[in-house]
Amino acid sequence: MQPEVRPSAPVSKPEERPSRFAGSKFGRDYYDRVPGIVATVTSITGFLNLVLALMPRERDHLHQIHDYLPASISAGAASVLAVSGLLLWRLGTMLRRRKRRAWVGALTIYAVLVVAHIGNGTFIAAGVSFVLFLLLATTGSRFRAKADPVSRWVALKIAVQFELVAVVWGMLLLTLASNRRFAFPPSVWQKVQEVLWGLIGVDGPVRYSARSERFQDVLHATLGAFSLITVVIVVLLILRPAEPIGGLSAQDESKLRELLAKQGARDSLGYFALRREKRVVWSPTGKAAITGRVVNGVFLVSGDPIGDPEAWPGAIAEYMKQIREYGWVPAVIGCSEQGATVFRREADLSAIELGDEAIVRPCEFSLDGRPMRGVRQACTRVQRAGYEVQVRRASSVSREEFHQLDRAAASWRGDEVERGFSMALSRLGDPADDQCVVATATQGGQLKGLLNFVPWGPDGLSLDLMRRDRGADNGLNEFMIVQVIEQASDKLGVDRISLNFAVFRDAIERGERIGAGPILRAWRWILVFASRWWQIESLYRFNVKFRPEWEPRFLSYPSTRDLPRIAVAALEAEAFITRPHRLKRLVGRA
Repeated sequence: MQPEVRPSAPVSKPEERPSRFAGSKFGRDYYDRVPGIVATVTSITGFLNLVLALMPRERDHLHQIHDYLPASISAGAASVLAVSGLLLWRLGTMLRRRKRRAWVGALTIYAVLVVAHIGNGTFIAAGVSFVLFLLLATTGSRFRAKADPVSRWVALKIAVQFELVAVVWGMLLLTLASNRRFAFPPSVWQKVQEVLWGLIGVDGPVRYSARSERFQDVLHATLGAFSLITVVIVVLLILRPAEPIGGLSAQDESKLRELLAKQGARDSLGYFALRREKRVVWSPTGKAAITGRVVNGVFLVSGDPIGDPEAWPGAIAEYMKQIREYGWVPAVIGCSEQGATVFRREADLSAIELGDEAIVRPCEFSLDGRPMRGVRQACTRVQRAGYEVQVRRASSVSREEFHQLDRAAASWRGDEVERGFSMALSRLGDPADDQCVVATATQGGQLKGLLNFVPWGPDGLSLDLMRRDRGADNGLNEFMIVQVIEQASDKLGVDRISLNFAVFRDAIERGERIGAGPILRAWRWILVFASRWWQIESLYRFNVKFRPEWEPRFLSYPSTRDLPRIAVAALEAEAFITRPHRLKRLVGRA
């Protein structure tokens, strides 16, 4: 039975500078919603400025002041609209996360836009920009989040985004232009060349008519401005001092191992907190900790907090403090019902069931009976083929053998990336992991399969790695798992074994039953379809063979609108979405 978690006081938020409206309910609600409102308006404004710079009718307003301003100045005003629109579109997401630097940048851009709209003859738009400038200026206290730790990958990503927008914008401008602006109608390829050459300040193959000097000035001035602002931003990001991205220090790892020695039996995912790329957040007493990783502005935590449940609120308070400090989105993947309850109470995070964890009790496991016929037949077939399985603690495996196992596992994986975040350790044979359990399968002295289990307290194991030679007989994985289960109690002193995590198991299981409704059947069809790329249904089918107990696991999140962002961050953390290795090497993150 899980010990009861004592209630504690709600997490207090840092004091904000009061405003004249802060005392009223309207004032509190308004100021709480300011970042979202400003972010949405800023993104829309950026898009509208890009569209405004494309509209020929609006550009003709330049002729109203043609007698007073040189063509170069009016063309520059039009280019400012387009570039400002691009920057505001990019800043919208950062403003939603309350980033201080994004607030300063947006405030500056709105001030420039007021002048640019006046120079462009669009006075209504100038008034709107001024109102938005005042909105930002009066709500600066709500934007206090620090900038994220940076890497060169961010600079490359922004450069690609900006240049793609520039190419699309230039192609739209040339496509929407009437034929009277050209000496002869250009082809699509000529337009593409014109835009690409324009990004580096060179005339392309398109020939313009004598009456389109202003159009040509606007096109080349805007493309040049796009390239200039891209170079400036990329250089600033590259030269900006890098902040620590996080990682498990030797001292943190030692303290986490002490907590796991005392409280590690509580959560089967606890040992995976020792992944060394994770950052750790400690409670003030040091009796509990939260580990996770920041991915695309989402601070992903896997499993429950480590340590004494009575100290969990303190660790969650420190976690939420970092969330507010950097403007990150909080998310917890695979927490237990107890963990989801505590995160709900202490951090106001909602929860949805993400799937189920398969847990096998060795003392209750048997291959007898009709339900186990498939596994029994697979094991008999593999055993007759001459396979043998050896189950050992990692402390009994030599360094040389671990090197061979590591090479074999990498070879069997092939070109696929190493997946895992919430239920994978991503290392093999580390001297600090001497209590792990390794199962190896051989045929005629040749290594054919490998399993690695991490400790789950003093009497449990949690599956970490499962690999086999692609030329090995089908059923080898089942045979290795059965051998571990049968030797668990007597040889290893293990009473429970956690197998793979089955995402959305309940939907897959209930969706195929007679009487399932159309919505449930449609949801199951989507999951089965997604299984072509991700192991959703196949993991469920594999786990259910062993007749396990199912323990629900939950996803904790702040609001529904954050779920798409959290889903993308989780897929990247689990390596289902990966960045090309060649690009990583180019930006120094190999």
